[in-house]
Amino acid sequence: MLDKEKPSDLFFDLDHTLWDFEKNSSMTFERVFQEMRIQLALENFLLAYEEINHRFWMLYRENKITQLELRHQRLIHTFQTIDYDYDPNKINQISDLYIRYLSTFTHLFEGTIPLLEELKQKYQIHIITNGFEGVQQRKIENSGLSPFVDKIITAEKVGYKKPNPIIFEYALEQTATDASKSIMIGDSLEADILGALAVGMGAIHFNSHNEPQHDYCPVVNSLRDIQNLL
Repeated sequence: MLDKEKPSDLFFDLDHTLWDFEKNSSMTFERVFQEMRIQLALENFLLAYEEINHRFWMLYRENKITQLELRHQRLIHTFQTIDYDYDPNKINQISDLYIRYLSTFTHLFEGTIPLLEELKQKYQIHIITNGFEGVQQRKIENSGLSPFVDKIITAEKVGYKKPNPIIFEYALEQTATDASKSIMIGDSLEADILGALAVGMGAIHFNSHNEPQHDYCPVVNSLRDIQNLL
């Protein structure tokens, strides 16, 4: 159990926590490359892209690059890394199609819906995400998460990204709850866990991509383990 008073509100991250980003992103690129007749080994592209995308999201989170730079540079650097002779004039089109199609794929992590069905009986459930406003809203709706979610807080709308305390404070204000009664559940130690703890919230780390172990909060490797902590 968490060392907190009985919580009333649970705040989930979306990508890599409930919504299976890697799987959905892979299927999106497959569709985009087929449509644009880009001939390359998808496995090689994804192997490079996953690390590069993670790195550029960190830069975006730290306000070192713009949203447009994130969307374009992660593609350019991936093509360069795998030595693919890409057409620079098509980067914008690839990026636009990727964003358009990404939310049409709806794979969730195993156990997501049963977990939310159980938790919804006892808690208010919200989303705090650094993802783009329109895309995240469509992901939540298309993947069947909407009935379980009370409030959706996006960094794009707030103007500050996790782990900035302002987005967590805004979320608490919007949901009319206290940090002492709130638990943040997410995959990123830096953005989700340390950000939430800094404003007095509790936290559960869903370690979906094998970050180093730590003692900041409980760590789980599957969503079904979360119920045992609440």
